[in-house]
Amino acid sequence: MTAFYITTPIYYVNDAPHVGHAYSTIIADALARYHRARGQHAFMLTGTDEHGQKIVSAAQKAGKEPKAFADGVVVRFRETWKHLLIDNQGFIRTTDPIHEAVVADVWKRMEAAGDIYLGEYEGWYCIGCEAFYTEGQLDPGNLCPIHKTAVTRVKEPSYFFRMSRYQDPLLEHIEKHPEFIQPEARRNEVASFVRSGLRDLSVSRTSFNWGIPVPGAPEHIMYVWLDALTNYVSALGGVGAPLYDEFWPQAVHLIGKDIVRFHAVYWPTFLMSAGLPLPKTVFTTGWWTVRGEKISKSMPATRVDPNLLANDIGPDALRYFLLREIPVGADGDFSYEALIGRLNSDLANDLGNLVNRTLAMTDKYVGGVVPSASPALDGAGPHAELAALAARAKDEAERHFEAFATSRALESIWELVRGANRYVDAAAPWALVKDPARKVELDHVLHTFLEAVLWSALLVWPAMPGKSAEIIAQLGLHANRAGTWPSRWNAELPSGGRIARGAPLFPRIDDARAAELLTRWIPADARLTVAPTAPAPAPATPAATYEDFAKLDLRVAQVLEAEAVPKADKLLKLKLDLGSEERTVVAGIAEAYKPADLVGRRVIFLANLAPRKIRGIESQGMILAAGEERVLALSAVDRDVPLGTKVK
Repeated sequence: MTAFYITTPIYYVNDAPHVGHAYSTIIADALARYHRARGQHAFMLTGTDEHGQKIVSAAQKAGKEPKAFADGVVVRFRETWKHLLIDNQGFIRTTDPIHEAVVADVWKRMEAAGDIYLGEYEGWYCIGCEAFYTEGQLDPGNLCPIHKTAVTRVKEPSYFFRMSRYQDPLLEHIEKHPEFIQPEARRNEVASFVRSGLRDLSVSRTSFNWGIPVPGAPEHIMYVWLDALTNYVSALGGVGAPLYDEFWPQAVHLIGKDIVRFHAVYWPTFLMSAGLPLPKTVFTTGWWTVRGEKISKSMPATRVDPNLLANDIGPDALRYFLLREIPVGADGDFSYEALIGRLNSDLANDLGNLVNRTLAMTDKYVGGVVPSASPALDGAGPHAELAALAARAKDEAERHFEAFATSRALESIWELVRGANRYVDAAAPWALVKDPARKVELDHVLHTFLEAVLWSALLVWPAMPGKSAEIIAQLGLHANRAGTWPSRWNAELPSGGRIARGAPLFPRIDDARAAELLTRWIPADARLTVAPTAPAPAPATPAATYEDFAKLDLRVAQVLEAEAVPKADKLLKLKLDLGSEERTVVAGIAEAYKPADLVGRRVIFLANLAPRKIRGIESQGMILAAGEERVLALSAVDRDVPLGTKVK
């Protein structure tokens, strides 16, 4: 049986879990569930990072010892993952005895390779990152480029790791294994960093003692990233343990883009030095922001409590939103209004409506007993169209899940959900039931849309395990069908069973309920607004006629690729998918967006703009953006529509 091993970052215990933590953990859980449904032995790992100066500072503020402080916060992480239906097979703490033993073993292996030596470190250190920076890497004013806070000058004895020795081997591995760092933009970013030159790395501290002692030199505490990264091995029992032998060759690290350097440069060079295999893939997710700001405990208005949301709308709905709203690898701005809109449109209107109406008609027309399908009818008309759509949805969902593209996988599944709703309308069982001579056709139609409901439930299980199981139970099937994968159309649902209708799966949120939820979810300080001063009257512009606007061919497009235009600070070259064709566009948005953040985004594209050469590249249209002096945001649509759809 093929193994699949996926890990989340281990989370600092200096604060409670927020929606950013939930996002990466839900992605990992969904991918592990998918592989498990396909018959693979899947192991998902998460955990907590409990050593380092950052934890010492948080514990001191709370008036506790570091371990006691960590014990309290760890409980909140465990409870949150249970609440969000996370099915992790492993939970590692860096204070676990097995972890400390494995970290010491890795250190000794690196030392035996001649890659550890004693020296003195002097440089800039960010407590928030638990990382050292050169002056060239800092923002103006000696600020951390990630946290935008002042760094500290550190001078102390330190053991160093000969990371410079592994520059060429790491580059060679990156070039030979394109799957090692994903998405591609991150791979290019890391390769560029490595080519610029790797320096030896300080890997111990003596100015505090909360961490794992260096073997043979207990006055030194191991660098927290060497400690933390080793969790992926220690959680499997260490080198040579049965779980390590089975799962480590298939390891996939799911991480945020702020820790790419640690996972794609430091970690593989540590492993090379220790003589251990490298993980299969390091996959980088994007960031969720709130009102354009990175989530921060110092800014309460940016904190989104996943437990509060799950209490109010259910964990499945929250999981679906986070997995569907933005492509993995791209950034997204969290919006409570978008969450409610997605719940009403996709879950209440589409999936919930499909389940409710099909079960209601089965109850009404055939007494709640699952009728038999007629194979003779499957090959014609809407029956054949739905069968083909189901097969296509399954194949595309598999392809996207394999590529870590959870948003695209759910988009494919929703093609089946919406197609099944169309099938019900086209087949019109309410008309068939009036003609006794068409009983076989009625039975086939009822069985077919019940089959579509089952397929939808099975395919969506990785994202919404709770509601998937609930749908399966309403179809009268045993709970063990949840977590399996469909294979043959109109053969998954046995006839003769009795359905068990339940309450609506996703009650629609009306305006009054939405207002109530928003009041509870949005912190009071974020709801305060200042009355704007009256703007100065804008200069008059000539009125555009309807005919002027009608000349514009605006369409929905998706960014397939994005890259910088050489020697042009403001320009990016984009490849766009319009559904029926692809176009190349040069856009002046490089100051607002990094190339990796654009891949997968949907934009509004002006398709009938005359082509023009920009820096030697033919730009075949224009994407729309907001802003005058500088780009503030890209235009888009507020829900998924087919690529190429006209905007009017």
